Amino acid sequence: MDISLPDPSEARASRLNAFVAIAVALLTTFMGICKVKDDNIVQAMQQAQADKLDHWAFYQARNQREEVARAALVQLRLAAASQPADRKPDYDAAIANYEALVKDQATKKEDLRRQAQADQDTYDHLNFRDDQFDLSDAAISISVALLAVASLTQRWWLFLLALLPAGFGTLMGAAGLAGWQLHPTALVKLLT
Repeated sequence: MDISLPDPSEARASRLNAFVAIAVALLTTFMGICKVKDDNIVQAMQQAQADKLDHWAFYQARNQREEVARAALVQLRLAAASQPADRKPDYDAAIANYEALVKDQATKKEDLRRQAQADQDTYDHLNFRDDQFDLSDAAISISVALLAVASLTQRWWLFLLALLPAGFGTLMGAAGLAGWQLHPTALVKLLT
């Protein structure tokens, strides 16, 4: 009867491969969850950007209307000065209408400016969270690549090294999902 004992190096390799497989499965599942949330944030960013552009376009239209009304008001005031007294009430009424129009356009223009600024603030807030997901995605991708090399070379130290970007990526993804104010600004500036 021939008894063969398992080779300890095969058992060690099998154990490392099992750890790598579990780590890859967990990390890619987490990446998938983060990707769904990130895509929703990107859609909201696009909507905020479109809203901002719309509000600035309406702002410009209101600005043009205000300027045209101001020019008409100046013309009416100049013309009123040279009119006979019996025509003065007609000019005064037209001047009052244009003064009200100028005031109305200025008020509406300011409202649109505030809305456009609010849209920009929304975009900036969402971009902050998008950066978190981008960093998470990059770090976890690096980790998965290191895990693959660890499995191929059977080096436990590479497995342990892969846990560093995995931890950072998981932290950034969790920050994005939970809305935490965690943001490595220096790293983001370096990468953008």
